[in-house]
Amino acid sequence: MSSLILFVLLLCISDSESLKTLKNLAVRHGGSLTIPCFYDEKYKSNLKYWCKGQEWLLCKIVAYTNTSGRTSVTDHPTQNMFTVELNSLQDSDSGYYWCAVEISDRSDDGDYVYLTVSSDPAVSVINSRVSGQEGGGVSVQCLYRAEYKNKQIKWCRFKDKRCFLWGRTDTSQNSAVLVSDDRKGSVSVEMRGLQKSDAGWYWFSAGDVGFTVHLTVTERPSTTTPVTPVSATEKTSINETTSGLITNRGLQLIKSRNKKNEYIYFVLLCSETMTKNTETTTAELTTAPPAVTASEKENDTSKSGKIQYKYVKFR
Repeated sequence: MSSLILFVLLLCISDSESLKTLKNLAVRHGGSLTIPCFYDEKYKSNLKYWCKGQEWLLCKIVAYTNTSGRTSVTDHPTQNMFTVELNSLQDSDSGYYWCAVEISDRSDDGDYVYLTVSSDPAVSVINSRVSGQEGGGVSVQCLYRAEYKNKQIKWCRFKDKRCFLWGRTDTSQNSAVLVSDDRKGSVSVEMRGLQKSDAGWYWFSAGDVGFTVHLTVTERPSTTTPVTPVSATEKTSINETTSGLITNRGLQLIKSRNKKNEYIYFVLLCSETMTKNTETTTAELTTAPPAVTASEKENDTSKSGKIQYKYVKFR
């Protein structure tokens, strides 16, 4: 593989200033496709719709927001976008379509896309929806027809209008995109070191024909250390007036009586294994000790046998 080169291109996806989508998409006969349409903040509360026809003023409305059927339109106002999902596509579905926004006081706004449905599409992807964890990676397998072998291969994302060509591109301090073309009709796109900001819509294209892909990035599972439960039958060697228990981490909770016959609780942090032979009793901790105050904390460096500990006293 030759030296890896970074190419960053501006992706021109619309002539409209306030509404943007792709220009040329291909899909397999009987397949599905999701098309993202991005709009300005000023259109957040407007009704969105999808219409078909080469001429904007004469296009026929196919579906409005929140309609169901073979074509559905879903608004995502927090992301300033709506998506059009097309299912069970037929050859007759080929043609010009428009992402559109209804405006009450003037003519509606829209941006077009041309859709080609065929049994052998110019480009396609194995999985149009992929998911990965933060810090991990994902791989997208993309295909193109033989006549597109010499066309420019691009992997683009809408968020910042960047496109990545053949080779490796470092997109941030920890993430990278690697595009590999076998020159036989198969392209592998690897995204490594995923971050939350990498989530969103992407577009694979050969020449001017593309297919959309959506990436979801999930949080990395927490790696908290499990707490070992303490058994009430665990024993410890303290003295005749004290009962307590010790865990395998060296943390010891003791209950002892003072001269006034009151229970006093101690927490010991043992630095060495206990070897002194004294009376062994079973722990009986039926009530939790009350909260300790700062004035009640005491430090001790007493030694008994080979035990060295510090304790905190609870009254």
